[in-house]
Amino acid sequence: MRLLIAEDEQELARALKAILTHNNYSVDAVYDGADALDYALAGNYDGIILDIMMPKKDGIEVLRELRSRGNSTPVLILTAKSEISDKISGLDFGADDYLTKPFDMGELLARIRAMMRRKAEYMPTQLKYGNTVLDRESYILKADGGSVRLGNKEFQMTEMLMLNPNRVISTEQFMERIWGFDSDAEINVVWVYVSYMRKKLASIGADIEIKALRGVGYTLEQKA
Repeated sequence: MRLLIAEDEQELARALKAILTHNNYSVDAVYDGADALDYALAGNYDGIILDIMMPKKDGIEVLRELRSRGNSTPVLILTAKSEISDKISGLDFGADDYLTKPFDMGELLARIRAMMRRKAEYMPTQLKYGNTVLDRESYILKADGGSVRLGNKEFQMTEMLMLNPNRVISTEQFMERIWGFDSDAEINVVWVYVSYMRKKLASIGADIEIKALRGVGYTLEQKA
């Protein structure tokens, strides 16, 4: 799952990013409302954590513009303890939930999981292509020859491929979606994970394979 954090308290933003990354989320962090809007519109996020009080644009402005442009990404807003009006405005403009500062990290993680479950109600919990099935709740990939549990980035890569069979996904798209805009990872990390996934697909007897198109990207196809 890929999340965007928009929080102008940089120390808090870094702490949130570290905790969420440790819990297997891919995270981008920005520190003002203008960047929050730009990232949210340019990136393909599963959820957004949006502080209300930010420079350049406040969180309500960002939320209102996202929804006016048809962006339906789930949003959790962070509000000051005393600002009831912020909570009401956020919910009225399309926020999915809110959390009052200061908050417990365990509660934040629980609310994110709940927000993701609500989003998942509109999406299949299993993806199937050929004889291969990906369970999006357990991260288990299975085929006729067995099953294997995927790591977070392996899961995200496989999910992208299985949602788009026979369509080319570029290395840059994998990098942006899975590692994020601000990642220090080298672009060849994509090739490394493709190699991991090819081995796992072979180990479970999958009749699908990841093919490389040199200089273009990768595609998931059924074996001839």
